[in-house]
Amino acid sequence: MDKEEDAKFSRVLLKLSGESFKGNRGWGIDPDAVEYMSAEIRSICDLGVQVGVVVGGGNIWRGAEAENEGMDRTLADHSGMLATVINALALQDALERFQSVPTRTQSAINIQQVAEPYIRRRAIRHLEKSRVVIFAAGIGNPFMTTDTAAALRATEIDATVLLMAKHAVDGVYASDPNIDPSAKRFDFLSYSDAIERRLGVMDTTALSLCMENRIPIIVFDIFSPGSIQRLVQGEKLGSLVADKWSE
Repeated sequence: MDKEEDAKFSRVLLKLSGESFKGNRGWGIDPDAVEYMSAEIRSICDLGVQVGVVVGGGNIWRGAEAENEGMDRTLADHSGMLATVINALALQDALERFQSVPTRTQSAINIQQVAEPYIRRRAIRHLEKSRVVIFAAGIGNPFMTTDTAAALRATEIDATVLLMAKHAVDGVYASDPNIDPSAKRFDFLSYSDAIERRLGVMDTTALSLCMENRIPIIVFDIFSPGSIQRLVQGEKLGSLVADKWSE
């Protein structure tokens, strides 16, 4: 059997939160967590899946918190974009050094000394050549989250699914499971339900973009070993947000 036949999805967009990069640390980058995530990505590259990655930066900088302290929101968000570049470079290093996976980082802001500028056609060409492409700096504009960047890049590169990786959360719940242990976990939600219920899947702009372009979203726990590979091979994990439930 060909590797491609093992995978349900041919091209995926993986969203990694900044929380994932800090692992069990309170702040910053945990090298063990980054190496683990690189191995998880390698596992689906070996199946012939083309992989784009959008990274958050909350492990280093949170623009909303800086704004609450009095910092100008635009400057705070630009600082957050730089934090995502740091995470992107850390992940690129782990993919190439530990997994021997060719990787390119593309930034939505001009920082050509360390990353390529984001160019859609170039990104797709990298994917076609089996290179992992990491998209940094969100969409390059303040007031927009990296969730929105993930939805936009998934649309632009024609990804067949958006994989929303979470840290210590294995899906979408009716309420915070860390506070309410009896909180219901949803196996499936429609886009409109996710928007109306405001369950924290991702921000409304990102959800609307996925809904308009019919990109399914799967929310899962990145630190459940083998979860990414099992997902791309069609196993039901986490929570699916889509038009309808697929058997």
